[in-house]
Amino acid sequence: MSVKEWLITLLIMMVPVVNLVMYFVWAFGSEGNLNRKNWAKANLLIMGVCIGLYLCVFFFILILAFIGASVEQ
Repeated sequence: MSVKEWLITLLIMMVPVVNLVMYFVWAFGSEGNLNRKNWAKANLLIMGVCIGLYLCVFFFILILAFIGASVEQ
């Protein structure tokens, strides 16, 4: 991919909802640049791991809050 194509790709990624749609289009579309396809798959994987870690921490804190609230009563 050329620098111009990468700049366009990065500009598209700045648009809030469009970026998620384009990640899936580029990652799982049948045609397109192989580099962009692998880049989109890697970004989706990283986002999935981050969301998973966020949810684990969120539920851990939620459980601690419930335990703390039940101990105080």
